[in-house]
Amino acid sequence: MRRLWLIFAQAVTVAVAIVFVLQAFRPGWLGGLSEQSGNNVFIRQEAASGEAPRQVATFSNAAQRALPSVVHIFTSQEIRAPRNPLLNDPFFRHFFGDRFGEEKQQRSGLGSGVVVSADGYILTNNHVVEGADQIEVSVNDGRKFKAKVVGTDPESDLAVLRVPADAQLTPITFAQPRSLRVGDIVLAIGNPFGVGQTVTSGIVSALDRTHLGINTFENFIQTDAAINPGNSGGALVDSNGVLVGINTAIYSQSGGSMGIGFAIPIALAQNVLEQIIKNGAVTRGWIGVEVQEITPELAESFKLPDSKGALIAGIVRGAPADRAGIKPGDILLSVENKPVKDAQVMLEVIATQEPGQSARFKLRREGKEIELGVVIGKRPKPQAKQ
Repeated sequence: MRRLWLIFAQAVTVAVAIVFVLQAFRPGWLGGLSEQSGNNVFIRQEAASGEAPRQVATFSNAAQRALPSVVHIFTSQEIRAPRNPLLNDPFFRHFFGDRFGEEKQQRSGLGSGVVVSADGYILTNNHVVEGADQIEVSVNDGRKFKAKVVGTDPESDLAVLRVPADAQLTPITFAQPRSLRVGDIVLAIGNPFGVGQTVTSGIVSALDRTHLGINTFENFIQTDAAINPGNSGGALVDSNGVLVGINTAIYSQSGGSMGIGFAIPIALAQNVLEQIIKNGAVTRGWIGVEVQEITPELAESFKLPDSKGALIAGIVRGAPADRAGIKPGDILLSVENKPVKDAQVMLEVIATQEPGQSARFKLRREGKEIELGVVIGKRPKPQAKQ
């Protein structure tokens, strides 16, 4: 009996050893045994296409609709390198002359743009192409075209480019003005840091952002969709893939996205676009006044009921306001029955008036309300940056 037990024990030991060796080096030979082994990983995979609908949250359709209409913009500009002051020394120039003159260097830039018509018009930011000697546009499918500037509007930071009309570009669809709401999903499309076409998502954080000091005319969409350098001029689209804004600026302490980005709303962008294509420039109304915000302290000193309106602090001699009889110290309350709540609103309301037409201005002077007719002038072009 003891001998039989010894044989049985040896047989079991050999069998366990064989199983261990096969499991380690040839697990497939064990067949059904491997299903019970803890060394295998079993993956549950979704059903193949056609067997069951795929239920996932996605904005793929919106992105695919807008992507072909967003282009990359590459610019180059010839600049003169700073001259060493030593080269201006008369003693040095006596021996060496002007052979060490100013050196020319090439500065490159990048940004994004949005195709707005099938015949080659592209909308982008003015700061993307400002001062550029050469502009190249790269399309989503890899094609590249030379572009020329049709017109710019530095005060809204918008510019219109054009590539050959036979380029066969895909224009984007514009959203209805004022259709966007706080909380709506938006996608920002552009070429951040030059890495290539990129889509980021977020929501509309706020509308009608002003007093940011970015542009003269401000009415920004604020979003937390990641906008980085290179995104400027790119598209901000809604969940249907239609254009709601042009990505323009970010608030950042690091140079990258911090969740506060700004886009020019489509209503303003479309107005500028149409004027540039039609006239080559944007025409705005102007009356020639210097204005000041009415603070609570000023309201108290002028004995005003509230701080609404814009204080006329100065007048350009001979300008429309001067000819109409507007005086420093007047409080502008409305233009053509449109209320003026502050200096920024006054600037925007006057800018929308047609030059050469008369407009009714309601003012408060020495505690009394008066009305004056002002013939609107044409806003001068801003001085170019040095």
